[in-house]
Amino acid sequence: MRNAIVSIVLVAACSHGKHPFPLRDPMVKDNDMQPFSLPCHGEGSDQDCSPPEYVSPYIWDQVDNLVFARISRGLSLAVHGEARNVNSMDEVADSSWFTNRKPVAPNPKEPGACDENDMLPPPDKIEKGAWVIDHGKDNGATLGFRVNIEGKGKYMLKADEKGKPERGSAASVVGAAIYDALGFNTTCEQIVQVRRDMLTLKPGLKVVENSGLTHPFDEDALKEVLESSTQLGNGLVRMQASKWLPGVAVGPFRYIGTRDDDANDVVDHADRRELRGSRLVAAWLDHWDAREQNSMDVWLAVNKEKKKSSPGFFKHYILDTSDIFGEEVTLDDMSRRLGYGYEFDIKDIGKQLITFGADEEPWDRAHRVPGKEQFGYFNYPDFDPVRWRPFYPNPAFMRATERDNAWMARKIAQLSPEDIKKFVELGAWSKAENAEYIYNILIERQRKILHRYLTRISPLGDIANDNGSICATDFARLREVYPRDRFTYTVVEHGYGVDTQVHATVDDQSRMCFVPQPTNPGNVPDSDDRRRVDFTIHNGTSAKPLVIHAFDLGTRGIKVVGVTR
Repeated sequence: MRNAIVSIVLVAACSHGKHPFPLRDPMVKDNDMQPFSLPCHGEGSDQDCSPPEYVSPYIWDQVDNLVFARISRGLSLAVHGEARNVNSMDEVADSSWFTNRKPVAPNPKEPGACDENDMLPPPDKIEKGAWVIDHGKDNGATLGFRVNIEGKGKYMLKADEKGKPERGSAASVVGAAIYDALGFNTTCEQIVQVRRDMLTLKPGLKVVENSGLTHPFDEDALKEVLESSTQLGNGLVRMQASKWLPGVAVGPFRYIGTRDDDANDVVDHADRRELRGSRLVAAWLDHWDAREQNSMDVWLAVNKEKKKSSPGFFKHYILDTSDIFGEEVTLDDMSRRLGYGYEFDIKDIGKQLITFGADEEPWDRAHRVPGKEQFGYFNYPDFDPVRWRPFYPNPAFMRATERDNAWMARKIAQLSPEDIKKFVELGAWSKAENAEYIYNILIERQRKILHRYLTRISPLGDIANDNGSICATDFARLREVYPRDRFTYTVVEHGYGVDTQVHATVDDQSRMCFVPQPTNPGNVPDSDDRRRVDFTIHNGTSAKPLVIHAFDLGTRGIKVVGVTR
């Protein structure tokens, strides 16, 4: 069953007395988790009614986005505007992709997407051989293996990169927790301590490399994984544990187009605001490996006892943030470019040829900080949230507009310095100075993001009626993008042919409120134009105003129906 999505493109402030929104509640929940059925194959207990797996070859996706897709875009006359799944409040609805929640500091006992039952016990609470290795880790740059734990389920365990203790495992846990807090579906990630005698290795296992070559995952392969992990002494190693997703994993989602076999998938992924806006999260964390291979579609059958049955629906996850905090690639010259330019960019090459390399680029200044070499070139002085680039083009990122980025900036702004510190602490760093180093970089990168994207269009959000008042949070003031004394609020109410200036107040949490003045529309239908009322709000900075659109329902109060920025 195809879902109907109300797509509203917010492109201009309205004139007095007119606005585009009817008298109805904003769309706050998509129905894209409506179960539907797929064709079944096989007989009896072997019957499979789940979707076929989409295999995303790493090399093909890379070449396609670097070369063929760029040629196609160059020849295409298509014009892409604002995101298509934005509601009247300039937000996205809860869906199989994203859930609106207030970003807050994580619970260290249940980080990110984990719950109490997901958390693994310490080594001294684990019997010998209790963790059964039933699969080696295919593909990817990091080594690892999958364990099946009775009463807990399956987990993928990954090693830290050699010579970079703690970085990869910390990055995975911290990154996943931040994506989760901002509203995305992610895996449960945690840091665990592992000893060889906790593990039972099933015989005959094989793994597939990125190149497509297959080799055994045997005792020697397991030894290599454990030896490459961060050593803790007494035979213990530090690893990252990723909880296996529920349902049936059917391959990555694409950042463009839709799934042909998903009846609920009706919006081009490159036109989904949450995927466009995720560009800014990736930029903040330097998640340069944000590509389709680091995502997953999951089929969730209504009958949870039969995972491959129908009816069911798809849910979409963002995976693997182990590249954040300074992961590098094989070539140093390429590592220096990470976050600043694509792996291959004809524009950069052309510029270098024309200027004979005379122009200094950020990667020319890139350097490792002594004593912090495990964090590669991760920094903030040269960070530019507008110029930031992933390893190769991401079609959703490329379509991100000012409004998409500003939407995500308002969410990122909800994380206070104290919140960010607690996220960083999830990395279980052995040295407090490393946590402090990462914290400072994230704070400064956040500051640059907010200064860029909360100063053009209105930074007011979280709009709601409150006991007769209309309130909104000024996220630019909340995070002191400018000194607080620069923020002064002017509210003009546009009733039916009458403009009235309304007094506004603001509290220490940057919650701005005002009491609407009655427009006295008379005894007319609720949807009559004479009940329409708009409020234009300036915050005293150069940002464009916010216009709140509402209906005056008399003794029933003011009903807010939409905003424009």
